[in-house]
Amino acid sequence: MAFWRKNFSGFLPGLRTIHSSVNSEGTAAHTQLLGIHVLHCPDVVGIVSKLSECIAFRGANIHSVDVFVPENKQVFYSRSEFVFDPASWPRDVMDNDFMNIGKLFQAERSVVRVPNADPKFKISILASKQDHCLVDVLHGWQDGRLPVDINCVIRSPNTHVVRFLERNGIPYYFMPTSSVDKREKEILNLVKGSDFLVLARYMQVLSANFLEGYGKDIINIHHGLLPSFKGSNPAKQAYDAGVKLIGATTHFVTPELDAGPIIEQMVERVSHRDTLESFVAKSENLEKQCLRKAIKSYCELRVLPYEGKKTVVF
Repeated sequence: MAFWRKNFSGFLPGLRTIHSSVNSEGTAAHTQLLGIHVLHCPDVVGIVSKLSECIAFRGANIHSVDVFVPENKQVFYSRSEFVFDPASWPRDVMDNDFMNIGKLFQAERSVVRVPNADPKFKISILASKQDHCLVDVLHGWQDGRLPVDINCVIRSPNTHVVRFLERNGIPYYFMPTSSVDKREKEILNLVKGSDFLVLARYMQVLSANFLEGYGKDIINIHHGLLPSFKGSNPAKQAYDAGVKLIGATTHFVTPELDAGPIIEQMVERVSHRDTLESFVAKSENLEKQCLRKAIKSYCELRVLPYEGKKTVVF
């Protein structure tokens, strides 16, 4: 089957929760919740039909469906959003319904999530001296833009950040590291309760033993100047070289340095009119946006592994 991707929009754009209301008979209508289902399986005829049938049979309404079938490959990816009445479709029944669909199509992945009813993803954040990405994630958590709970923050000391963490009751740990002692056993013990890790400009390379020991996804952010400008102060190197395009990249961490599957990339033009200060400010702003979007996409089940080194991002 050739590549194709569609989005079917329903009558309730942007819906997350519809609260109880009173109908014409004076009785309370049930709350409607948003559900998300992702499927990754071999491509066969009838998958979308079976998904639609399952959702409609339970009285739910499809909000949107994204589908991706790579050209000349027998593999199917989908992400569905639907609104449902939890009284008519209890969560354990929903889990069982989608589990049966996964079994029917021999799925590698069949996951369902109800954002307003399920626990938020727990994240741990590792950061070094640069704190712009860390601060942005903390503010995104505080104002609800990022649907996460923060398990802990591990970083170098910073008075401004410490005050924020203490005020909001977020556990934090100062963990001085070096190329000789990366404190990985201690860090691993602190982050084991998280659902995934965020490296907010963490300037240490995690070993293969750490990655294996953690066993869950790790999201990293770095500037988009690699591989041309390595080492210390890459922004100044790029500025001195007169580059006209800068960017940022978020990706999953793998044993191969900065070569994991890419989740998000952003770019912005710079010019001869930029000073070094404006150049750095633009670069850091891209990094913040890129990391925030990647975390949000991950929590909304928009990111699926594809061919080992790639991702499908709906």
